[in-house]
Amino acid sequence: MTARSSRGRWAATVLLLAVMAGASSLPAWVRATGVSALTGDVPVAVSGSAAAPAVPATALVLAAAGGAVALAGRVGRWFVAVVVLVGGVALAAAAAAVIADPAGPALAAVADRTGVDHLTGAAAATAGPWLAVVLGALVVAAGVGLARSSVAWSAPSARHETTATSRRGERTEPDERSDWDALTRGADPSQEP
Repeated sequence: MTARSSRGRWAATVLLLAVMAGASSLPAWVRATGVSALTGDVPVAVSGSAAAPAVPATALVLAAAGGAVALAGRVGRWFVAVVVLVGGVALAAAAAAVIADPAGPALAAVADRTGVDHLTGAAAATAGPWLAVVLGALVVAAGVGLARSSVAWSAPSARHETTATSRRGERTEPDERSDWDALTRGADPSQEP
């Protein structure tokens, strides 16, 4: 496998994990029952994005990291790998917090729905946060794999660099007068050595 195809596969993997993280916050993570003076018992389902707002935010960060994988240079790839690792830890921690205390998000949802912050039964976590914990572990593993695999990657090309290079290979700042002279001759000054 070439370094270029490896980089593309890792970018696609991180983007897929970002989509999965975002999708994991859509179903109900907590189910509870509250009480209303008008209707009696009111069942409430709390989505993952409401129970753990850090999960969709982490999904956005992972999506940005997936795009950065394709563009990162030698230093940037380590930064991206750390962002992916931290994203996985944040995803798992947010889901674990909901598993540990499902009543917290349930009370807020019941209060919004009934006007009373009182549960008539115990709040229960669904399978959603458990899946998010597993997904967080996968993201951490992807961050480690990304860091190990990126060692073999070459730096992105310098074809879009803004500084000109002299004939001896020394970097020089572009000279506006010589750029105009090159345009007058019909040459593209950004392409001249």
